[in-house]
Amino acid sequence: MRIRAVAQSVTEVKADALIVNLFEGVKEPGGGTAAVDKALGGLIRRLIRAGEIKGRWSAVPLYNEFTIIHTDGKIAADRVAVAGLGKREELNLERIQQVMGTAAGYLRRRGCKRVASIVHGAGAGGLEPRLATRAMVEGTLIGLYQPDAYKAKKDSGRGLSELLIVERDANKLSDLRVGIREGRITGEATNLARRLANEPANRMTPTDFARRAREIARRNDLQIQVLTAAAMRRLGMNALLGVAQGSDQAPRFVVIRHRGARGGPHLGLVGKGVTFDSGGISIKPSEKMAEMKADMSGAAAVLAAMEALARSKARINVTGFTPLVENMPSGKAQRPGDIVRALNGKTIEIDNTDAEGRLILADALAYAAKQKCTHLVDVATLTGACVIALGNITTGLMGNDDQWVAEVLAASELAAEKTWQLPLFREYRAQLYSDMADIKNVGGRPAGPITGGMFLKEFVGDTPWVHLDIAGTAWNSKLETPRAREATGAGVRTMVNLAWEMAR
Repeated sequence: MRIRAVAQSVTEVKADALIVNLFEGVKEPGGGTAAVDKALGGLIRRLIRAGEIKGRWSAVPLYNEFTIIHTDGKIAADRVAVAGLGKREELNLERIQQVMGTAAGYLRRRGCKRVASIVHGAGAGGLEPRLATRAMVEGTLIGLYQPDAYKAKKDSGRGLSELLIVERDANKLSDLRVGIREGRITGEATNLARRLANEPANRMTPTDFARRAREIARRNDLQIQVLTAAAMRRLGMNALLGVAQGSDQAPRFVVIRHRGARGGPHLGLVGKGVTFDSGGISIKPSEKMAEMKADMSGAAAVLAAMEALARSKARINVTGFTPLVENMPSGKAQRPGDIVRALNGKTIEIDNTDAEGRLILADALAYAAKQKCTHLVDVATLTGACVIALGNITTGLMGNDDQWVAEVLAASELAAEKTWQLPLFREYRAQLYSDMADIKNVGGRPAGPITGGMFLKEFVGDTPWVHLDIAGTAWNSKLETPRAREATGAGVRTMVNLAWEMAR
């Protein structure tokens, strides 16, 4: 898709549709919307007075307010789409991203190929133009993504093919162009993670993922190392190997490196890569088990983030770690009651084989800490309990260092990804007590997301670390959204923004 910023009057830009906006409660539009209204003879104001345009916004994208006006040649664009932004004081980057994503899909379905838009939120909204533009581009790319790789009749590549971001003042174009570049990188990285997680498990085994990682490393000049089961056994990654032993698919451990600086911080990104999760011997119910192909969404997010950092030439050293297994029941599968020794020497009693993600992350985090990463973030579809706690809206966050937690939270806000901190009070550790080993892999139903985080904390040592539980946010199954049942790419933009901010 072609995306560019142009210095032009909104009434003179040629497009199939021009997107302008209105805040809720505004009776007299301003800025670019006012210029279009004047050219249309006050039509937008008349529609406001008639109650047909209210400027409302909805958290449910299908209910966002868009009013289409055919211009009848009065301006260069064939149509105007007036997008409701809701209350001015509530405007943020997430809302801009959502509105543009919904608008892109809405106009695409109406046959628009060339769409222009004013910069939403950069005027009366008070947002930084670069960040507002980035959110617009991200939203557009994410909104246009089609999960149609296996359909005979594909929608990908059809319809909307160009986005023009219109700014009258040519002196502001440089900021907008930076926003476009950043938004394209993060938007396309998000869609890469979605494509990987949407792959069926028979097309995305640990070996397949490692092959994709090699391809991405090769085209982006990233260093890569792929560990086999034998190499992991020599290192002592028995927690990871215990999960993998029930499957005919061999495990892999991908280490991918971006070297963007000679010194400074070394960020480690660790992504859970269970390419299919049946639950193992503690088998899951069959309902929605098909969605467990996306239990490698954390690994997909890390790989996509690494490509984004390479494309942006981020001036920071970042290493991605993706432990990759399939969790299956068989005669050789790990059993409840088994005890394994992790890479850092700690023994783990397996109380439930469906709590497998924390086992592969235990070895991955311990390995990352040994690689002298100064800061760690892991991203994982870790606990169904996090879905109960926070639903499908918010990612759960836990960490062992207050300053590092604050930095990740700030990055998630820049990324327009909702994240909420949960506590790791010492008292929760008691739920993981084992009579037989150093720790159990589950702590019972109470505080499930937190005990999952407490378990992971045992394997990072003193390294500042944050855990992102994306169990609820990695997969979209809500029917009220434009498309249901697909991966979201959760965590990608948070990790990329975090690295960018650290580099600054």
